[in-house]
Amino acid sequence: MCFHSKQTKLALEVENRFNAKIDRPSEFKSQEHINGFDFPKTPVVIDDKPEIITHFNWGLIPSWAKDEDIRKFTLNAKIETLDEKPSFKNSANKRCLVIANGFYEWQWLDSKGKNKQKYEIGIGNDELFAFAGIYSEWINQITGEIVNSYAIVTTEANPLMAEIHNIKKRMPVILKQEDESKWLNHSPYQEIAFPYQVNLKAIVKDETSNLLF
Repeated sequence: MCFHSKQTKLALEVENRFNAKIDRPSEFKSQEHINGFDFPKTPVVIDDKPEIITHFNWGLIPSWAKDEDIRKFTLNAKIETLDEKPSFKNSANKRCLVIANGFYEWQWLDSKGKNKQKYEIGIGNDELFAFAGIYSEWINQITGEIVNSYAIVTTEANPLMAEIHNIKKRMPVILKQEDESKWLNHSPYQEIAFPYQVNLKAIVKDETSNLLF
């Protein structure tokens, strides 16, 4: 699962990494901690405009939704059931890259989760990467506003993430750089289900120890 991420790179770094231009530079900002439950706009690359970096809201709102309330349940989408869940099946082939250079997860240190250890996870050296995402366009029937939104796709946790996310044992799908175009070009998503994975580094926040996988 993934509800907290970060994107701290400068605009030019992001553009160079994804070989695309930011369409609205005024919306771009570096953020040390992005909370999904704030439903923020974050940078994405969508399948039909891969040359553009735009900003969509985190928390997918299906086109059929009556209001925005559903988005608190659609920050993540399980890759195993993308074409089954009503919230996601119409977006299974609306693909995007969700740009980040880290995400946060909390390891439960007791059975009820009263004590937790925070970890920051990434691909090492604070490098940019892309979560696999799906997106939707929703029209507010009251105001006429068009809201573009996305969900981060998740899969079964690998050994490192199973140790950290030790209750539900899930993790976001972090694409290998060479597979980002495959995702955008609608390669079967089953090819990117577990055991698809990249090497990750997890750092204990406010501590000096770390885990590698």
